Amino acid sequence: MIFWFIAIAVTAIACAALVYAAGPRTVNATRAEMAGSNDQFALVLAGIDADLAAGKLEEADALAAKAELAREILRLKAESRPATGPRPELGRTPLLAGLGAMAILALALYAMLGSPDLPSQPLATRAMAESPDPLAAGGLDLDAAIARIETALADNPDDLRGWTVIAPAYLQIGRYADAANAYGRIIALSVPTPDLQTRQAEALLLAAEGAGSPSAMTLLRAAAQSDPRHVMSRLYLASELTRQGEFTAAVDAWNAALALSVGDEPWLASARQGLAVAQNDGAVPAGAPAQAFSAEETEMIGQMVTGLASRLAASGGSVEEWTQLVRAYLVLNDKAKAQAAFDAAVAAYPQAFDRGDLDTIALEAGLTITGAQP
Repeated sequence: MIFWFIAIAVTAIACAALVYAAGPRTVNATRAEMAGSNDQFALVLAGIDADLAAGKLEEADALAAKAELAREILRLKAESRPATGPRPELGRTPLLAGLGAMAILALALYAMLGSPDLPSQPLATRAMAESPDPLAAGGLDLDAAIARIETALADNPDDLRGWTVIAPAYLQIGRYADAANAYGRIIALSVPTPDLQTRQAEALLLAAEGAGSPSAMTLLRAAAQSDPRHVMSRLYLASELTRQGEFTAAVDAWNAALALSVGDEPWLASARQGLAVAQNDGAVPAGAPAQAFSAEETEMIGQMVTGLASRLAASGGSVEEWTQLVRAYLVLNDKAKAQAAFDAAVAAYPQAFDRGDLDTIALEAGLTITGAQP
């Protein structure tokens, strides 16, 4: 309502100024137009009479000069007379009616086309909104841009565009828990598409640092179920099932993803290798070709494995977690790290009956057991 009060006041002031400017009034008209010329003619006539009295002019010459002066006065009066009649004034009533109609029309158009009820937007958010890539607009620093968006989201937590921009940025700088929360806000404010569900699941898995996430599995299953042709959710689902040792379900998930391929996808070799590992109960089959991961897959898996390895080295873990770590290194074809992880697991669980499947996987992969007790 404040906007409308201001708009009406400004319009009224503008209309009043126009009415005042168009109104009839007299400006600098205290004397007649011919007053100055008449004074000059009177002086000339007095000069003629003085010359006649002084004998400088003859009577005939004086009459001729006076006649000439009379003709000059008539000529000037004729030139100063307007060629047409006086122009009638428009009047205040039509003027006020026109101004009122224009004001009403302008306010009505703004009420239909404008958005006076929207809150004000910070300048930083406006600059980013005008760019297709707000984080790269004008060479902005990523951390500074994220801080500005966070400030805007604190004031307006339902800003879908802000969450859409900041979610992938969180992933890029490694703030996985914040990325998962951001994707959750996007889903809550829009539609839970398979792509959004898979992105949130990816962030949750990365935040778990190899420990797994039941929420991520729920999201991946929902994404795969909602879209029978969604490949990425099936790839993540198959990979996580393989990591968890659910090989039967993992084989089905790998086959479902491979069935959607056309033969030239960058993830095809990785999916085939993952299927072979799941079919071999988590171990890389003997003579299997080296797995070719894409740069994105390598970075993601490396972050998950590194996080799990750091946690196990710092505070230890269950034998199942050591098994997951060894299996992950074998999937990455890093036998040296797999052997080191297996040695650490044997040191943590020296009794053979405690290790169960871990020894089986290690022996099938050609890892050696040292320092173990039978």
